[in-house]
Amino acid sequence: MLDLTNKSVAILGAGRSGQAAAALAQRCGATVTIYDSADITSVPEGCLAVGHATSEMGKAVIADLVVVSPGIETVGAFVQAFAQGSGELLGEIELAWRCYNGKTIAITGTNGKTTTTELVDVLVRATGSSCAPCGNYGVPFSEILLCEESQIPSVVALEVSSFQLETISRFKPDAVVFLNFAADHMDRYESLEQYRAAKLKIFDNTDPSTLVVSRQGNDLGNFAGHLVTFSTQLPADWIYEDGKILSPNETFILLEEISLRGLHNIENVMAACAVVENLTPELAQSALRQYRPPSHRCELVGESGGVEYINDSKATNIHALESALRSQNRPTILIAGGKQKGLDYQSLIPLVQDRTKQMVCFGEIGPELAKTFQRSIRCETVETLDEAVSLAAKSATPGDTVLFSPGTSSFDQFRGYEARGNAFKMAVQKLHPSLT
Repeated sequence: MLDLTNKSVAILGAGRSGQAAAALAQRCGATVTIYDSADITSVPEGCLAVGHATSEMGKAVIADLVVVSPGIETVGAFVQAFAQGSGELLGEIELAWRCYNGKTIAITGTNGKTTTTELVDVLVRATGSSCAPCGNYGVPFSEILLCEESQIPSVVALEVSSFQLETISRFKPDAVVFLNFAADHMDRYESLEQYRAAKLKIFDNTDPSTLVVSRQGNDLGNFAGHLVTFSTQLPADWIYEDGKILSPNETFILLEEISLRGLHNIENVMAACAVVENLTPELAQSALRQYRPPSHRCELVGESGGVEYINDSKATNIHALESALRSQNRPTILIAGGKQKGLDYQSLIPLVQDRTKQMVCFGEIGPELAKTFQRSIRCETVETLDEAVSLAAKSATPGDTVLFSPGTSSFDQFRGYEARGNAFKMAVQKLHPSLT
């Protein structure tokens, strides 16, 4: 455990990540104060709290360590004010990793991180090792380390976002999964290259012993590590052929026996299998038969009158929307829209024209989406998701799929993609109470 005895630690952000980091820092011996620009309703026992904190207040703070939550912009005035008179600035992931003695499997990429993190957890446990999924998925890394020492897992499947990678310094995972890269978070980053640079920080401290699993064709820059590749389309160490996932020398997974579908999910399975030590085809197949994919990612809500309704609310960027569209094999009515994130959807025009019969656009970006695609496909614009579902349902005929794949984030109308996906499912069920 990291020794912070007689050290002062300032935690920026009082959400779940900040609360867990505060409790962990305190367990390491530090005197901890949590700062947040909003009200703070609770803190771990023994920690101090300062709500409605400002940049001016931060300039007067002198701390040995400043730990920033991932939702707060690292280069913003608030964080920099606290950092300027203090010691080291780092994030919750870095703090937790310095306190952890087990094996870290870090999973990043623009899309597929959550599913792959779950799969790594399932497969590691299938080999007999203890594991916990955490980080950008589920619970904060720090929270995993707050239990009794005997209960701390020997492996963590750690989903890491670009926001979390901005604040690493010594973080050195034992294995890295780099799934893919596409434009996202252009409301936070000044350029695509800046976003890519944040993602590639995961390789800052790797060495030749680090296992790196990546989709064939990814540009990973210069990095140290032992590379293993996967692809559903290109020659690679792990490939897809005739309903089977093949490792270099053997059939590893029969896809007909598991519930994951779509090329994007096949690649997630490949990546997870490739990164787990001591995994045999028998163990993998047995574990994956029981696995059910997470909600909100190409999730079949049900079928009514021959029309399928699919919830893909987790598609918060262009690449995820593209993956969902490529997975469809029925006439499709696409519902898309949400927050304006500064993304350019022009590249999707040919695919939307090829794979959809109609598009319903909603939310803050709805009018802009309709303007982009209306020359290629019939487009309708509405304000709310309920209106979008109603219009799509009226337009659908037997044999169609209504695909809810927003292609951007939810924060114009919802608190997160989960709330947005649940709202879609409720809207569908309201129209079709007996949906099966």
